[in-house]
Amino acid sequence: MTISVNLNADMGEGFGAYDIGNDDAILKIIRSASIACGFHAGDPVTMRRVVERAKAEGVSIGAHPGFNDLWGFGRRRIDMDPRHLEYVIAYQIGALGAMAAYVGEKVTHVKPHGALNNMAAENRDYAMAIGRAIKAVDANIIYVTNFGSEMEKAGRELGLKVAREGYCDRQYDDQGNLASRKIPGTVIKDPQVAAKQVVDMVVNGFIVSRDGKRLEERVDTLCVHGDEATGVAIARAARAALEAAGVKILRLPDMDLA
Repeated sequence: MTISVNLNADMGEGFGAYDIGNDDAILKIIRSASIACGFHAGDPVTMRRVVERAKAEGVSIGAHPGFNDLWGFGRRRIDMDPRHLEYVIAYQIGALGAMAAYVGEKVTHVKPHGALNNMAAENRDYAMAIGRAIKAVDANIIYVTNFGSEMEKAGRELGLKVAREGYCDRQYDDQGNLASRKIPGTVIKDPQVAAKQVVDMVVNGFIVSRDGKRLEERVDTLCVHGDEATGVAIARAARAALEAAGVKILRLPDMDLA
């Protein structure tokens, strides 16, 4: 039986005159794009450009909503009423949906960004708020979640399609969560280290934490952080290693998801 997985990248994370990452190069490697929607990064012009390039490369379009935190790039934790968070997410999905409409495409997945993703992985109220927003906007949109997280549970409870995500370029802690960026070395810069990690996740079903603990990890999609200088090299190495292992790389909408 052929194993399939999706490869996605966070992109469109510049703002105004500022570009971050090499979106055009990564779009030639990945199969789904998670595009910033203007709160932690991005703006209408950037979103319009990235959805156009994604369509040209046959890459599916997803929303990458975050906290309203341009200054902190969405990596600072914010406590807010879950009802308000729900509307914040719906607002951002709608913004990207409008830009996607310009090229005749739709938003097909939602993947929370940064601190929002980390908080929703552990906080049921946040996880459910994101899921309710997805369901209200379009119940066919895929909810991208961390494996075994409150987000995965919320998505399944709400009857949404769920794609469990692993990370090509991040280390994990002993609880299976992403290790804090504040700890040196938790962002993987070596393409070969990243390549081994993704094959272990996809083919063998496990990860090894930064402290050496072996943990179960089931994934449907793998993330590359496009804002990192090593993003293109990591994406290229990950895809090459997976294909060498006989793994088929698909767009998220083409995955067989429960």
